[in-house]
Amino acid sequence: EEEEAKLQNGGFLPCPPGPAGTALEEPLKSCRLRSEAERRGGATAGSAPPPRGPGDEAGSRAQAAPGVRTCRGRAEPPAPLGFTDVNLNSRNTYEVSRRRSAPEHLPHGGTAPAAPAPPQEPAERARRAGIAGAGSSFAEFFTRNFFTKRTKELKPAVQSAPGWKLFGKVPPRENLPKDSKIIQQEYEARTGRMYKPPPPSARRKNIEFEPLSTTALILEDRPANLPAKSVEEALRHRQEYDEMVAEAKKREIKEAHKRKKIMRERFKQEENIASAMVIWVNEILPNWEGMRATRRVRELWWQGLPPSVRGKVWSLAVGNELNITPELYEIFLSRAKERWKSFSETSSENDIEDAVASVADREASLELIKLDISRTFPSLYIFQKGGPYHDLLHSVLGAYTCYRPDVGYVQGMSFIAAVLILNLEEADAFIAFANLLNKPCQLAFFRVDHSMMLKYFAAFEVFFEENLPKLFLHFKSYSLTPDIYLIDWIFTLYSKSLPLDLACRVWDVFCRDGEEFLFRTGLGILRLYEDILLQMDFIHIAQFLTKLPEDITSEKLFSCIAAIQMQNSNKKWAQVFASLMKDNKEGDKNHSPALKS
Repeated sequence: EEEEAKLQNGGFLPCPPGPAGTALEEPLKSCRLRSEAERRGGATAGSAPPPRGPGDEAGSRAQAAPGVRTCRGRAEPPAPLGFTDVNLNSRNTYEVSRRRSAPEHLPHGGTAPAAPAPPQEPAERARRAGIAGAGSSFAEFFTRNFFTKRTKELKPAVQSAPGWKLFGKVPPRENLPKDSKIIQQEYEARTGRMYKPPPPSARRKNIEFEPLSTTALILEDRPANLPAKSVEEALRHRQEYDEMVAEAKKREIKEAHKRKKIMRERFKQEENIASAMVIWVNEILPNWEGMRATRRVRELWWQGLPPSVRGKVWSLAVGNELNITPELYEIFLSRAKERWKSFSETSSENDIEDAVASVADREASLELIKLDISRTFPSLYIFQKGGPYHDLLHSVLGAYTCYRPDVGYVQGMSFIAAVLILNLEEADAFIAFANLLNKPCQLAFFRVDHSMMLKYFAAFEVFFEENLPKLFLHFKSYSLTPDIYLIDWIFTLYSKSLPLDLACRVWDVFCRDGEEFLFRTGLGILRLYEDILLQMDFIHIAQFLTKLPEDITSEKLFSCIAAIQMQNSNKKWAQVFASLMKDNKEGDKNHSPALKS
């Protein structure tokens, strides 16, 4: 019986006429929203209703909003205006709407038979029209008030030009781009020539070497939308391409051989350093005093010291004639810190320079140290403010300024102290720094002893003329004196003019041979660039020697240094310099007014 009732009622059980139907309608009563105007409009509409049939009644019920449907022709009384809880997703609402909108009796076929509309009373039609109007107004209220923006109609997509704009739409392109095949067809139709692409075998395949240049594209075939190359043009392009490939291949092979040579030399140098380090650590350093002057040690010394023992060998070679202790360094460091505190933080650079120029108080040059440290090895970024060795370099230079106020701080000292700090501990670096600057040559330059500096320049010119006579005459023709380029080299011990690793190797032999090697290194640099310097004038020579090329290698420089003979008429450097000192003393006596009187 239930199955037959379902079939007759569209697949649902019929609504019971008793309280069950009323209970289903209860959640529907809570969501009615009517106004006086709508009720008035419904009443007016009910005064002259058009004739309606059962189909129209079912359609009006289907269009009404959920919650305002009636049960089997029974009209609900109008509810007061207001909102209550709304449950639009209620399953009962859906089922009730399905039962009320479906015909009461359906045949098994599932379609409702057409039947004439029974006559209805005007009051009944008015009530039903009011219910339908209320449902439609309820849906319009939600659509109008809560969703004010109208849904835009979908428009067909318009093909626009490629690209984008920040605001607005991209305007459509009137003339769409043509395909390459269309262009090719138009070209063939216009010229009457047919383009035949070359066979695949004619294209290059698996070329062993190709240059990394875009000029290799000349061998490629032209695009399909362009006319093909002629036979002569294709052959010429092929020949040019082969020449480019050959040149690029030669250049690549040459660079590869150069890289291999550099790697072999580097590996060989590393092996030599490793083997030399073992000899220095196990044999030479434990027996320093007995082995330092032997031929074997001197040859190892010339090849360069291993970085792991460089600082130790430098300290032993320089010595400690001043008997400076780490405790003495701490004393002068504390004094320097007190002097730094005494200086005003607001003092200008002009005041600092005036204080430095004052010979009476050389310790005032402490402030110049701050200005000069930032210029020390700027490419390393370790001695500038904030770097790991900034405060350490500042301490060593400040302590020396208080230790030797008669010398003070001179520009160039920061490079010497920086090289020592890179290879020694703080206290050991200060001891080596103080003893190194106490040597006669460095003391003469840093104390700006003009008479002594002129003697060193005169001795240098003696060996300059002996080893490089053509370049010596060229310099003489321009009145180019050694002080123009030697002062910067001697003040910094070549640490500013040469690459750091090469400067350290110069320092190695300088610690072995003394001041003589400094001037011998200068002659080696002049010999290395002799051909270039002979073609320059005064200005270009001075600029070139002030800033040497950065690609200078230790092998080339030391081969030129080894070719310099430090002998003149069977006199060595020390003998030549001593004779100059003797001549100078005799000249002073002859020109002395006391002796004349």
